[in-house]
Amino acid sequence: MKSLILLFALLPFVVLSQKITEEEFTLKNGEIVLPGTLSMPESPTKLPLVIFIHGSGNVDRNGNQAGVGINANYIKALSDSLNKKGIAFYRYDKRTATLSNLDKLGGITFTKLIDDAKIVIDHFKNDPRFNSLFLIGHSQGSLVGMLSITPEIKGFISIAGPGQSIDNTIMEQLHQQNPDLAKLAGEHFAELKTTDTIVSVHPFLMQLFKPQNQSFIKSWIVLDPVAEIKKINIPILLLNGEEDLQVTEKDFQRLQEAQPNAKGELIPHMNHVLKDVYSTSDNQKSYFQENFPLSNKLVDLITAFINP
Repeated sequence: MKSLILLFALLPFVVLSQKITEEEFTLKNGEIVLPGTLSMPESPTKLPLVIFIHGSGNVDRNGNQAGVGINANYIKALSDSLNKKGIAFYRYDKRTATLSNLDKLGGITFTKLIDDAKIVIDHFKNDPRFNSLFLIGHSQGSLVGMLSITPEIKGFISIAGPGQSIDNTIMEQLHQQNPDLAKLAGEHFAELKTTDTIVSVHPFLMQLFKPQNQSFIKSWIVLDPVAEIKKINIPILLLNGEEDLQVTEKDFQRLQEAQPNAKGELIPHMNHVLKDVYSTSDNQKSYFQENFPLSNKLVDLITAFINP
């Protein structure tokens, strides 16, 4: 795969008297374009660089999702916060967030997301402005990040990373709502594993198992985050929010038990989109409104891990 880089702009601006620069890139993985933004504080010395890998859905570089109203802006907020701590940050649009990619996504598998992340790593690994590279994987991106680690990566940060295969996660979630539907989902997953396709999808599960999703799901369900995290031999930071409605404390514990040498912390009041929330209604609203504050504890823990 070839990586083509087009530099569009260099935009200086000032945050709290500290000059921050932004560079807009478009990296390419074959025909797939991966637009992104590098932001970094002005510094006479080399800086650490964080590369952020997003979660599931059509997540853009800011942490928003067109078509479903998600407007939390949490990736941009984290980038801004870490820049103020002297850390450079690269964030890119997931391949599914870019309209020009949509007619090229047929047969997408989980491996393609790993390939995209490695394209980004490969571009920055020899950049003379940086003294070290770190990966942050959020939600689905935690597993992508585990499988994207190259020798150039100094440390891995998992935020809200699931602690079991995605089929078990989905069945667990469905069981809380409808045990019969969870059983049907289990049968669909088993059929997909053995035959590559599901002949007759139950109408209530069509959104999940529609034909265009099946190759991606099959490539995802065979991966176990617990098995993959055991293979990592660089420093790891495991983080999860106590108010996360999507990834539970149990997931956090599974990953920590698999990697007892990893640093780990449950963050009070933080939810899945990295915001501080103090009620169920605010937890839900924070997905659709960017004005909820980013967790300061999250920023402090990441900063201490990168710059001990």
